[in-house]
Amino acid sequence: MRPTEILMVEHRVIKQVLSCLKEMARQTVKSGSLSRPMAEKVIDFIRTFADHCHHEKEETHLFAIMEARGFSRYQGPTAVMRQEHDFGRNCVKQMVAAMAGASAGEKASVSAFVENANLFADMLFSHIEKEDTRLYPMANNILSADDQKGLLDAFHKVEEHDVAHGTHEKYLAIADELADFYGIPKADHTAAIVCDDTMGCGGCGGH
Repeated sequence: MRPTEILMVEHRVIKQVLSCLKEMARQTVKSGSLSRPMAEKVIDFIRTFADHCHHEKEETHLFAIMEARGFSRYQGPTAVMRQEHDFGRNCVKQMVAAMAGASAGEKASVSAFVENANLFADMLFSHIEKEDTRLYPMANNILSADDQKGLLDAFHKVEEHDVAHGTHEKYLAIADELADFYGIPKADHTAAIVCDDTMGCGGCGGH
């Protein structure tokens, strides 16, 4: 697997959870209050898997090597992706801030949580589409075989040193638990498992 293929498999699982978040927001509007236990699972997944694991691979390694090969860090595709990551982090902060009040049925907090949940999910769906169809092909066009191998090694180190053992299984299970709860179709995890075995990852590599 090329590094970008690993990231694309991660995207499948992230999109599964984004669909759950959209359904959570819909149900919150309908009922007038937020299911805090399920919201906490979504936030945990976003912060640990989507941001710490996935976005670290992109920002620290993929984007960095693309910028070393001629892309500008301050304008252009990787700059836009970094800006959208930061936008998403702010949405997550706002969701967390509204969580207690929304779970108690406070109207302003419900509105704040739902608004930021939808903003985050809609942005990240679009963001993933741009990466899968435009940014990653650009990367594969400019990166040499040695660059690709270096990225695979870097991704392995993220899993080996930056993510606790068992994280892969934990967040696959959380994603599937959320999908079952909200009636969302599950992503194909086969490629994730193959990648995890091939790379010897002890974390979430391969999503």
